[in-house]
Amino acid sequence: MLTEPKLTSLNQLVQQSSREELIWINGYVNGLLNNPIAGHSDNYSQNIAEENTVPEKFTILYGTETGNSQKLAYEFASRIKAKGISSKVKSMEQYRLSDLSKETNLLLVVSTHGEGDPPAAARKFFDFIHSDISPLENVKYSVFALGDSAYPLFCKAGLDIDNRLYHLGASRIAAIGKADTDFEITAAVWIETVIQKALEKRVVALQPSVIVSNKEIRKKNHNGIIVSKINLNDLGSQKETWHIEIEAKEGLNYAPGDAIGVIASNRNSDVNSVIQLLGEQHSNSILYRDQIFSLEELLKKKLNLHHLPVRIIHLYAKLTGKEIPDTRMDFAHLLKIYPPEKKVAIQELLGVLEPITPRLYSIASSPAAQGSHEVHITVAKNTFYINDEKQYGFCSDYLSELTVGDEFEFYIHKNNAFKLPEPSTNIILIGPGTGIAPFRSFLLEREANGASGKNWLFFGEQHFATDFLYQTDIQSLLQTGLLTKFNAAFSRDQQEKIYVQHRMQQQAATLFQWIDSGAHIYICGAKDPMSKQVEQTLLEIISNQLNETPEHAANYLTNLKEQGRYHVDVY
Repeated sequence: MLTEPKLTSLNQLVQQSSREELIWINGYVNGLLNNPIAGHSDNYSQNIAEENTVPEKFTILYGTETGNSQKLAYEFASRIKAKGISSKVKSMEQYRLSDLSKETNLLLVVSTHGEGDPPAAARKFFDFIHSDISPLENVKYSVFALGDSAYPLFCKAGLDIDNRLYHLGASRIAAIGKADTDFEITAAVWIETVIQKALEKRVVALQPSVIVSNKEIRKKNHNGIIVSKINLNDLGSQKETWHIEIEAKEGLNYAPGDAIGVIASNRNSDVNSVIQLLGEQHSNSILYRDQIFSLEELLKKKLNLHHLPVRIIHLYAKLTGKEIPDTRMDFAHLLKIYPPEKKVAIQELLGVLEPITPRLYSIASSPAAQGSHEVHITVAKNTFYINDEKQYGFCSDYLSELTVGDEFEFYIHKNNAFKLPEPSTNIILIGPGTGIAPFRSFLLEREANGASGKNWLFFGEQHFATDFLYQTDIQSLLQTGLLTKFNAAFSRDQQEKIYVQHRMQQQAATLFQWIDSGAHIYICGAKDPMSKQVEQTLLEIISNQLNETPEHAANYLTNLKEQGRYHVDVY
């Protein structure tokens, strides 16, 4: 406890400090706690390696899917530069792997996707360090990992890289930083800690003692009531796309570009099948994560029963003594086809299952237009076939079956790399299919706030008559002048398929003029193949309009990314 004079001084310092200064103070104190100065030892037991020189430069590598890691990498470079230290920033995809052993101070920023995987752009780097390479004994490094704590394998890609570099003989400058979706403050504190340690004459060499993390900051779950639900596809469409309006019981803190994480429940029929196969009663009490649930409630609301990943199949096989091929299947099928050969306690059997993971849906509404208690989403019902049997995506099926008045649970998922620029800045929005959802949010926000920037939307779907999502909204925005330009591509309305990239080529000169004059580009929708084809089209347009080589066009696009003018949110 501080004495009164010290407390008064501290309060005065806090009140007089800016947000950036408070972040620096936080990082500075964190550094002192993790590496005590003389006279303040608390008998810390840390292995350290002596270093006699201040670092001359840092190399910062990022592996990104949505742009958050890239954004942070450049922010880290800016903070390092402010300390008088040079740095270079590279994508893991573009990094020359033979240079790794030559690095002296290396920072790595990487996100986690799918089932604990690194981003596709980081795969080459990830595979390289996990191959049989020479030791990295001269390399000092630190990793900042981005993730979503709602998922079981939180920050796993970053943890894997951190552990692998350590086992290759590299020394940690500072402990790994792990951040949830609200990562700004955690990242700012972490980089100040890294800089503080790098400027000292001693560097942490062995296992980290502290992990900077905001995982403990729990996401706030909201209960929402469906107040409107409309199928955006007309009769005759091969698709089912729902516009769902949700009213929250309390105010929501979201901005255009964010998403909601929907916490779905299993179907009653699936729950009943599992309970029957287990030979248990619905009301049986089960201890799960220090809470007591009825078996029915646990299976319905907490545990994933569908399309189990191979790692879960392995755990089940080991527990039950079964030989099961590497495959994916529902828990009910697993129990039916491979019932336990020996008596296994139900607590252990259910213990191999993972929690239901939320599914993210881009927000299609604007708090400025709809208010803070309402949020809209666009949900395409996902269908696929297994052994000629029609299957549905878990969460899209769940949402499509809900009706007006039904409640469900969700949370706000921040996407800080997909935000509107200044109101006066022009924007180009490329969003086929449900990729239009965040752009509806952007346009409604700009309309509500009277933004002066021009807005250009490219939209694509299969058929004009049945699949023109948000047609009424788009026509209204065109009539008011908020939507400056609109180009649509309906791929199946003519013999030769036409996609948004064809419309972009048709508008190449004007499109490049907008870009070269400072417009921001936004791409949302399916990752493969749409986003890659759109980016390739942009590169071709840049190259042709400048009459330059593809390499020059690639550098031009890289500059747009570095300037924060190229934003991608794909799935």
